[in-house]
Amino acid sequence: MSQVRFLHTADWQLGMTRHFFSEGVQERYSQARFDAIRKLGLLAKDEDCSFVLVCGDAFESNQVDRRTVARACEALKEISVPVFILPANHDPLNAASVFQSSTFTEQKPVHVKVIEDTAVLEIAPGVELVGAPWRSKKPATNPLHELLDVLPTCGETVRIVAGHGMVDAFTPDKDAPAVLSVDQLEHAIHEGKASFIALGDRHSATKLGAGDRIWYSGTPVSTDFREDNSGRALVVEVDGGNVNVHEFVVGDWDFTEFDHVDVNDSDDLNNLARTFDGIANKERTVLRVRLFGGLTLGLRVHLDTILQSAADLFAGFDVRDDDVVVMPDDADFSDLGFSGFADKTVSRLREKIEAGGSDTDQARDALMLLMRLSGGAA
Repeated sequence: MSQVRFLHTADWQLGMTRHFFSEGVQERYSQARFDAIRKLGLLAKDEDCSFVLVCGDAFESNQVDRRTVARACEALKEISVPVFILPANHDPLNAASVFQSSTFTEQKPVHVKVIEDTAVLEIAPGVELVGAPWRSKKPATNPLHELLDVLPTCGETVRIVAGHGMVDAFTPDKDAPAVLSVDQLEHAIHEGKASFIALGDRHSATKLGAGDRIWYSGTPVSTDFREDNSGRALVVEVDGGNVNVHEFVVGDWDFTEFDHVDVNDSDDLNNLARTFDGIANKERTVLRVRLFGGLTLGLRVHLDTILQSAADLFAGFDVRDDDVVVMPDDADFSDLGFSGFADKTVSRLREKIEAGGSDTDQARDALMLLMRLSGGAA
């Protein structure tokens, strides 16, 4: 029986934007996605791969700008082995397909092939590749289901099947038209219709089924907090009846979330500051923090200083602090040194806070501003 070694990747989503990135950060993030293509090329060369298989969503949409397409083609030139790209839900093969744009067709390297139909491609003697391209963003059924229904067995031939879409194991909407059935995928392997099924759509590298023959490669550059194993690519080796899959780290962007952080005293705040300081690669880390607790005004000012410092350093910084209650006490005001009009203003604001009411939050904000201006942070 033949053997093959190839690189499995997906979900490049070139042209992706993130609303929480400033202009400069967005440009770095976009560049990282093109850099990932070049890293994949080096990985394929180092691991002696016969080809690179991109299982869908190479582009964020069919409406990406000309520059994005041109930069993608330029990066693809640096991959020294054949590259096969499967159109999927983000970049379906329809009348507006990015793969049929003049920029792509004129500038794509000759070793890059778009999988436009379900015809079986002979990669090498005894090695086949067949894919199920998407022709619309919302098909009546997943094209991979249709392909597997009619695909004959492959016998002694090594056959790689490429598909895209979410599987029923990871979605509550199991009856949605484009959802794939893990049972059907495993059945196709058991029947001998495929030696390995390479999937895209899920952004975390994930093995499916009982064996090692059905995988999501994940995205090479992380995109969201919900991903637990992204920034990866797979080197797959099919040798006779054996399959070996190796995960490789490709991306250097991280989406990190601290879902519950208590902030009730100065020790908590110092621990938070140390946690932020201990995170490496801040320029390529998007951080989300949910804070809970109760702080005096002075400690709240201290917290805001820590948060502002972090916001200046991280690529993205999202703070959820609605559950942090501010509770001013006498110590907050004892060393401010206010007199005259300023002292009366502080007294009136304190009275508003103690009385409660609709303007309590505004009064707290005003007091914290006065404390910052006076240097009264804890």
